[in-house]
Amino acid sequence: MSLGLDLRVAAAVEAIYGAAPEPSLWPEALQAIADCFGDVGAVLIWQRDDGSFGTIASPSLVEAQRDYQQNGWHRQDLLAIRSMERALWLKSDAITNSDLVTEEEMATHAFFTDFSLRHGLRHRAAIGVAPDQHVSVAVSIQRSHTKQPYTDQELVLAKQIGRHVEKALRLSINLFDTQRANLSLADALTRLGIGVLILDSNRRVIFSNPIADGLLGDGLSIHDERLMLDRPNTHSDFTRAIETILNAGTYPDTDVRPLVVDRVKSVTPLTLHMLPMRTSGSTFNDMFLTRARVIVLLRERKADEPADPSMVRDVLGLTLGEARIAALIGAGLSPRSAASKLGLTEESTRTALKRIFSKLGVSRQSELVALLSKLLLR
Repeated sequence: MSLGLDLRVAAAVEAIYGAAPEPSLWPEALQAIADCFGDVGAVLIWQRDDGSFGTIASPSLVEAQRDYQQNGWHRQDLLAIRSMERALWLKSDAITNSDLVTEEEMATHAFFTDFSLRHGLRHRAAIGVAPDQHVSVAVSIQRSHTKQPYTDQELVLAKQIGRHVEKALRLSINLFDTQRANLSLADALTRLGIGVLILDSNRRVIFSNPIADGLLGDGLSIHDERLMLDRPNTHSDFTRAIETILNAGTYPDTDVRPLVVDRVKSVTPLTLHMLPMRTSGSTFNDMFLTRARVIVLLRERKADEPADPSMVRDVLGLTLGEARIAALIGAGLSPRSAASKLGLTEESTRTALKRIFSKLGVSRQSELVALLSKLLLR
């Protein structure tokens, strides 16, 4: 990347992690993402598995997003409609106009000739991420109508930035509601339902919520103020991950993957997610934030709960859409039930399942279940 692009990407990643504990900063973070490509803005669209959904727009797209939602343009959005109809999210984590519509349609369809053109837009790149197994998120980067379509190189960068969005949203998505209740960050973290540990630059634990305190003592513990994992190999992986985050400065371009922590007293493992803590511009007044450098999220998966799709994706090399199907099948659901839960047709789900089998070198669902158990549950 050029120096200018490097600086824009660094600013975007800084803004993304700054928004993790401060959800109100997401509009500015989305604008910083769009600035990496010299684009107009970006929109974050999220949907929970209970059917609720919402959007966050960068400041430059607030008016367009209001028009989109209030005046029915979402019902004419060929890009959104066809991405679902054709189940394209099963094949790729990044989708652009060229995957969905023809040049002729963009020249004649009202969505492009009226709505998009009126707001100075045309091409978009949508990136799918999974901050939680119960939440689906897409980041839609919006390009000016005067610019050319996204290149493959730009899509690679967009997916890299998407991984940072995913990590930051693991915290933010849980703070949206508590922030509206005007809770302090410490109170909000207590209500998350997941364990939260905050480390300083010396890897000392300077904050833990009650959930995290309750998870200590089986697989992980705190010694000399530092978080320790019982298994030496896992602890070494944890130490390397923390050092990567601490040494990365404002642009942690090395992918820090989650860790699975085996336990003795419980048959279900813990999953650890680690992300940088950026405090500049935060409106929270909690004093511990002045020393915070790393957030560690601890989650205990229930025995009958599907695996986290993002972990399945990272471990097995699947697309996010494929990983969602694999996680559900691995939890014992039939292809028909998995299709219904994901809002897909049974045919598209079975087609994707065949592709998953081919990628993983298995031939039946029982082998997929065993593979997921071996890699994700150990």
